[in-house]
Amino acid sequence: MKYFLIYLFLEVMVSVNIASYIGAFATFVEIVLSAVLGIVLLVNFRVTLMQNLNAMMQRQISVNAFQRLNLWSVLGALLLILPGFLGDIVALCLQFGFITTLFASKALHVKEEEVISSHVVGGKNSEIIDVEVIDEPRLK
Repeated sequence: MKYFLIYLFLEVMVSVNIASYIGAFATFVEIVLSAVLGIVLLVNFRVTLMQNLNAMMQRQISVNAFQRLNLWSVLGALLLILPGFLGDIVALCLQFGFITTLFASKALHVKEEEVISSHVVGGKNSEIIDVEVIDEPRLK
């Protein structure tokens, strides 16, 4: 609850300062455009989901990273729909994967898990080494 109140206080402070600088009409246009952008992002979320799913299938990201990236994208789209400048700034940052990965690793103290290769069986100390033996005919 206290984090919500802190966010609300910061949102009001940032919004009032920016709105007094750019004016009422520009503020209204920004609120409408950010809401439309948020709705478009939610409608086209399936494209982002498919890109992340493809990266997960190619073992570029882990399952947990796949879940976090999709969660941050949806949260960013929802923040864009809500009026306010601070929420829009945070929402735009959440739409970029490298920023959310950086935020999750630094602020939330999430460690990136190791990707387990299909050649490793039974733990870290027991590795299978794939060797191919080629028989060459001997000359007499």
